[in-house]
Amino acid sequence: NSLIEYTKYNFDRLDYIHNIFLGLLGIEQNKVVKIFTVVSVIFLPPTLIASIYGMNFEFMPELDWLFGYPFSLGLMLISAILPIFIFKKKGWL
Repeated sequence: NSLIEYTKYNFDRLDYIHNIFLGLLGIEQNKVVKIFTVVSVIFLPPTLIASIYGMNFEFMPELDWLFGYPFSLGLMLISAILPIFIFKKKGWL
């Protein structure tokens, strides 16, 4: 009878250790997913702006504007740097 109880106790301990391992593994996976999310958020706005300017339209008034190209580059830079500051402020980076 005591051998059965001892075996049950060991199985419970093993189950507890298994749950701890799965919890730690989940935490590590969440860190990786968070990094991928931050990188995606940083590069999404500049990619959107570049794709809009990469379309072949006949009429785009900003292409004739003298500061159109520097403005679009500045907008891409600001839209990439702003999320970095926000994420650093929140402690995600």
